[in-house]
Amino acid sequence: MQNFPQQLSHSFQRFFDSEKAGGILLILCTAASLLITNSAFGQHYLQFWQISFAGLSLELWVNDALMAIFFLLIGLELERELYSGELSDFRNALLPLIAALGGTVAPALLHFGFNAGSATQAGIGIPMATDIAFALGVLALLGKRIPAALKVFVVAFAVIDDLCAIIVIALFYTVKVNLLFLALAIAIWLGLLALNRKMRCMALWPYLIGGIGMWICMLLSGVHATIAGVMLAFAIPYSAKSEDVESPSHQLEHLLHKPVAFLILPIFALANTAIVIGADWAHSLSSANSLGIIVGLGLGKPLGVSLCCALAVMTGLCQLPAGMQWRHVIGAGILGGIGFTMSIFITNLAFTGQDALINASKMAILVASLCAGLIGFVWLRFTSNRT
Repeated sequence: MQNFPQQLSHSFQRFFDSEKAGGILLILCTAASLLITNSAFGQHYLQFWQISFAGLSLELWVNDALMAIFFLLIGLELERELYSGELSDFRNALLPLIAALGGTVAPALLHFGFNAGSATQAGIGIPMATDIAFALGVLALLGKRIPAALKVFVVAFAVIDDLCAIIVIALFYTVKVNLLFLALAIAIWLGLLALNRKMRCMALWPYLIGGIGMWICMLLSGVHATIAGVMLAFAIPYSAKSEDVESPSHQLEHLLHKPVAFLILPIFALANTAIVIGADWAHSLSSANSLGIIVGLGLGKPLGVSLCCALAVMTGLCQLPAGMQWRHVIGAGILGGIGFTMSIFITNLAFTGQDALINASKMAILVASLCAGLIGFVWLRFTSNRT
């Protein structure tokens, strides 16, 4: 058995608690957005998010600027996991890595199978990622019925899932690139790396100022500006000596947890789940794109995660973490089908300007994510004994 923790560290518990409460708030904001959109105030609500400010609509400020902060936090969490968390030990990291690869490739292939050669083929990235906040929210409801190792496993493969989605965004959802601004963004990043590695600067503010400059250049380059958030995370100094060492990376991660969970992601939900539920909403779920999303998240995720983990264990490449059983792996795969935040984010990039298609895709994401959350909860609730 692999040596995953039987008790959660203080740092991880803080992260888990913020994600748990954030997931509940996300559900409330999504419900509020759906109710308002389909009420008498719906048209005003939709128009509100299109109000222009400094050249960008409010919706784009949310998706390009606020979400860059979310991606920064994802990068900081990944950095922590790689340097001193569960991913720092290759033996512990390998199984979540394999699970994440299976959980991204299988849904993408299923969506491609439904949409190959069609105008909706660009949606292949929609079912690839996992919403960490919602997944941990479901696990929190299960309390001590599930082992601590399962919570760590879900976070590890979900973070890698999101990293895969970020790579997909950078490579495949960039239409036109301005090489000058891209070069400037990379130059700023290299300068920040030098500030960290060569000059050993431990003050946080130079990295934040440089990060803003990098975000502006990335926005003007045509590459999605949120990528700057991940790049900045790996330029900020990190200390792996102990959890008590307040390196700039630790400071910023702790600072961002609550604003991201309780402000940025709820605002994202309000701005991006303004879904018009028309009379033909059920029929729209039978389109090739919607089926690709629903089948990708609902079937592709658990199959990809479970089968790849089984193959890795059967070949002796990995072992199950101590305290985890195969029913837990299957449950983790089912919860991986909660796409929500990243799936909606990629939808906006894949079908820019196609409002009807975006609306139908978001409906499919909501249906698939709701089913994955409910089925995952029921599965783990009735197959796990209280620990």
